[in-house]
Amino acid sequence: MTAPAAPAPAVPGMVTLSIEGRTVSVAPGTSILEAAKHAGILVPHYCYHPSLPVAGVCRMCLVEVEKFPKLAPACATAVGEGQVVHVHSDKAREARKGVLEFLLINHPLDCPVCDQAGECELQDYTFAEGRKDSRYLEPKRFNPMEDFGGDVLYVPNRCILCTRCVRFMDAVAHEPVLNVSERGDRAFIGRDPGADLTHAWAGNVVDLCPVGALLSKDFLNKARAWELDRTASVCPGCSQGCNIMVETRDETVVRLRPRPNADVNVHFMCDTGRLDYRWLNRRDRLEYPMVRDAGGALVATDWDAAVSRAAALVRGAGRVVVLASPSLSNEALFVLGTAADAVGAPKRYVLPRGPEAPLAGVKDLALRAERAANHTGAERLGYGEAQAPFDGLGAGDVVVVADEHLLALQPLALPAGVTAIVAGTVVPAWAADACAVALPITTFAEEEGTFTNLRGRVQRYVQAKTPPTLARPGFLVLGELAAALGAPRPAPLASAVFDALADTVPAFTGLRWARLGLRGLPLLEPAEVGA
Repeated sequence: MTAPAAPAPAVPGMVTLSIEGRTVSVAPGTSILEAAKHAGILVPHYCYHPSLPVAGVCRMCLVEVEKFPKLAPACATAVGEGQVVHVHSDKAREARKGVLEFLLINHPLDCPVCDQAGECELQDYTFAEGRKDSRYLEPKRFNPMEDFGGDVLYVPNRCILCTRCVRFMDAVAHEPVLNVSERGDRAFIGRDPGADLTHAWAGNVVDLCPVGALLSKDFLNKARAWELDRTASVCPGCSQGCNIMVETRDETVVRLRPRPNADVNVHFMCDTGRLDYRWLNRRDRLEYPMVRDAGGALVATDWDAAVSRAAALVRGAGRVVVLASPSLSNEALFVLGTAADAVGAPKRYVLPRGPEAPLAGVKDLALRAERAANHTGAERLGYGEAQAPFDGLGAGDVVVVADEHLLALQPLALPAGVTAIVAGTVVPAWAADACAVALPITTFAEEEGTFTNLRGRVQRYVQAKTPPTLARPGFLVLGELAAALGAPRPAPLASAVFDALADTVPAFTGLRWARLGLRGLPLLEPAEVGA
């Protein structure tokens, strides 16, 4: 007979306990539910969320703790030294089965038409621990769908009253417009008659809802969860750099959702970033390299001819200015910078701005006024902000435009006689007549690379969809142009270009692509760069 395992030694300053036979040590004050995560054990729950105040109302996380007189809610019970916790004991499972039965009494059987189907926690836990049949024979309660304003619809029939949405708007957004109205089986989520969910961060209540009670109008009936491919990325909407998931269906982006990162956006993203994805599916994209022929029309050609023509125009210009989007990747900006340095061209960018919208309950999280993903990276790579990007240009000069649309400066026109070389997803209207060469590049969803947010955190994003036809990543296209102008030819991989950047630019010293992971790492502080 095997002797029982010796108890694990106590860790100084930590609380050691056993959960489902696994010993774990956590900080004092940690809940049993969070301690179970450290042990790799999921305690079923609905109302609990790590970024919200604890409510303990769903009673789904009941666990058995030895020497406790009754089952304890794991979300609201702190760990104790030597505790022995049973998550899957008969007593705990029977209690959760009863909770699920009550939740399903008035819940409609509309999974086939519910947007949450396939990613619904009520489905998951009912399948794992619920009854195989229903004992409820009476008619179910019915309430009509309600428009909560903004991007949110409320379906009260599906609501399990976990109150996550109420607590988010109250404790995190600091806009207490939602409440629990009525009592008992008549209870529902009500809202202030004089307000709605037009708050800049209100869309997060859809992500927080564990069932299909709160729905996004934008995503309504658009796709099923199991049809989606999900890719880790970074929101390009502002300089905050919120971590996101890009969700695609048949090579079309259909939804952006927040991805947890405690150092950047916790679990949230703003509605501006969430809903700004349609440009990723544009049908008027540049798909082939193009040059202007003798008849004045832009015609498709091959890459070698287009790059050679662009290089010849730059060499023959009186003056050259490089104008880059501050939402290009660090890698693209780096290789474009080598091209600019090879011909002595100034490197400029225009920074679009908008009103700032902070999330009051989370420190240092906001929809930033700087509406570009990588202006910090552009600054560290030697680019300067310009209010008048075409100053000093005249007839015979060339401007190299790298995916810059200059929407903030519309209406806009190039000075007469200036030739444009456009490397972008589309040719902007203000450059259409002056464009001599157009080089198609990918969007952030079609390539991999890095952005640097306003706090100097370098974060990776991953390719989520296939680029159109002959479009290539920006760093590859601009690298070919740089090589044609006499600069060193960059490596063909974003990872290798980033490592070369880190070896060259002092602010990026010590960083390596392989070390960034999917949560990113900070740049050196300015005082450390010269140390």
